[in-house]
Amino acid sequence: MAGEVKLVVVSTPDIASLNQGKALLAKGGWQSGPQVEDDDTWSQADVRIWWFHDRLLQQDDLDLRWYESTGEQVSEVIFPSRHVAASGKPSLTVHPIGVMYHGVDEEVPFGGKPGRAPPPNTRLGPWFRELLAIDVQNIRDTFEISLEVTHHGPWLNAPSLFIEIGSTPNEWPHETAAELLADVIWRGLGLDGGSGIGGWDEERNRGEKVLIGLGGGHYAIRLCSVASNSGIWLGHMLANYALVMEKPDDDSWQPSSGELPSGLWRQAIDEAIDSTRKAFPGGEVCAYLDRKSFKGWQRQSIMRYLQELAIPIGRTKDFLGGE
Repeated sequence: MAGEVKLVVVSTPDIASLNQGKALLAKGGWQSGPQVEDDDTWSQADVRIWWFHDRLLQQDDLDLRWYESTGEQVSEVIFPSRHVAASGKPSLTVHPIGVMYHGVDEEVPFGGKPGRAPPPNTRLGPWFRELLAIDVQNIRDTFEISLEVTHHGPWLNAPSLFIEIGSTPNEWPHETAAELLADVIWRGLGLDGGSGIGGWDEERNRGEKVLIGLGGGHYAIRLCSVASNSGIWLGHMLANYALVMEKPDDDSWQPSSGELPSGLWRQAIDEAIDSTRKAFPGGEVCAYLDRKSFKGWQRQSIMRYLQELAIPIGRTKDFLGGE
């Protein structure tokens, strides 16, 4: 059986994805590979590009489908993509995927398995910092650099991340932005001859802290500030909207001692922790709370539940010293 490979899935109907893929190919050194599901592929070292014919969010098990076609086990998946936002704000983003905040019997409009999240790619935090380090003036003046919290599909077993150009049709075709994101992918996966950026080694990194983010908005503003520090490892991130909880009706209820609120928030936290542990074997999963984004009873309930799970709750200084 062939060895493990890193898979970059380019969605050809998505101009932002397509341009990142073209920029990767333009760097040279690629060899044409076998057709996979009638799509073209390219190979270089242990990296593969799949020139995928469709959009991605509903396309589950792409890692397994690659293995079934090629015999190559996929160790991680990178999805170059466009980013859509109602605000229309130009942005470059990275994020993990999953819909662990849906009920297991619910329909999920943007793909994935309800109640589940693939492992987050360990490169998430380091690549976010690579985006922050971009020093091209018209990009810095035009685009906001941001994390996004965990959201949407597809479902995979391999650690995954999306790297995106947003947020409207005006920005999606931006070739300079695509070239810069392709350069992050190129260097990040070690195609420049280096060792790559953001890989996790179970022995070398054993015991290092890995942060899961809880609270805040979709762009995790406070978490972006934390993650901008060198050495921060990032796992899944859940916004307030993903932590649905219902306050008990009993007027005498106390969040420090009463029954825990109902809702899907515990399911979401459990899946975020379990999935992050799979991505960072040997790491110590800790929680960062955007404390100001919660009502007092919500914050106390979450902290109490994390304590029951023996998950440390830290502040910025507690997470420094990885990578």
